[in-house]
Amino acid sequence: MSLAGCSCMKAGPAPGFGVCTPASRRGAAARFGEPLSQEVVCYLGLELGAISIKRFADGEIYCQVGESIRGCDVFLIQPTAPPVNDALVELLITIDACRRASARSITAVLPYFGYARADRKTAGRESIAAKLTANIITEAGADRVLTMDLHSGQCVGYFDIPVDHVYGDSVILDYLASKRISTGDLVVVSPDVGGVARARAFAKKLNDAPLAIVDKRRSAHNVSQVMNVIGDVRGKVAVLVDDMIDTAGTITNAARVLHAEGAREVYACATHAVFSPPAVERLSSGVFTEVIVTNTIPVPPAHNFPELTVLSVANLMGEAIWRVYNSASVQSIRE
Repeated sequence: MSLAGCSCMKAGPAPGFGVCTPASRRGAAARFGEPLSQEVVCYLGLELGAISIKRFADGEIYCQVGESIRGCDVFLIQPTAPPVNDALVELLITIDACRRASARSITAVLPYFGYARADRKTAGRESIAAKLTANIITEAGADRVLTMDLHSGQCVGYFDIPVDHVYGDSVILDYLASKRISTGDLVVVSPDVGGVARARAFAKKLNDAPLAIVDKRRSAHNVSQVMNVIGDVRGKVAVLVDDMIDTAGTITNAARVLHAEGAREVYACATHAVFSPPAVERLSSGVFTEVIVTNTIPVPPAHNFPELTVLSVANLMGEAIWRVYNSASVQSIRE
């Protein structure tokens, strides 16, 4: 098996497997799949496979697999991280290169699946881009998708190939447990009504902590206005839970209203650190005791700030990859 990043892992007739990232464009690989891929192969005891990715003068992407993968099971690790379109096209071209190199199977490992928020029509004449993205990944030649914390579970059904959906909350829960916050002082908060199911599941794993909900109204994309809080947060340590932080408008407004309602401390927890401007400025404004995210998307040095904690999901992804390769249960990781 070999990984590429696009990081790639391949599994063939010989025992074991490996991972790869684009050798010719290290800067782009660092923006996309390489940092997490390096940790995944460390967990698996492998080395990254060889993939050369270049750009022509007009911006077109060129990909060549640097080793034989004929008859191998290939795992391509690539979060569709910002810039999303570049990462997605790089993934598609790499899948095509692996297919034309006679790989036995290709698994697209997407720690972060971009376009997942466009998962339904909320107004006339809108695109359902999550379904379109699923279609083009399938048409490019992927046989299976392994992803983490989709924006909504229905995105699994948009693929016509098998999808293994793993959850990064176990990594965040372990970290929160190490802080030894008293259960009586803790309240889990959903930053909007749409995230209630996610927050409820998170609270259940924190010794069935109480749940609160921030009611908001969204006037436009990436623009939200907090209205009120449903639940008791006075004197409590509030833990805001979401799948991603993009511009941080929703979660920062929620934190401000929680403080106004008497919360003692506010923590923000999210799997995907998209961090589109002005997210860093908002998150570092002093409303959060700590902002806890994972490395499904690489966090560049320019986006670091004192309250930020980045947890690694490499062991979780590596275990999921190993189970897919060995036809073992992925669901049991969560159980």
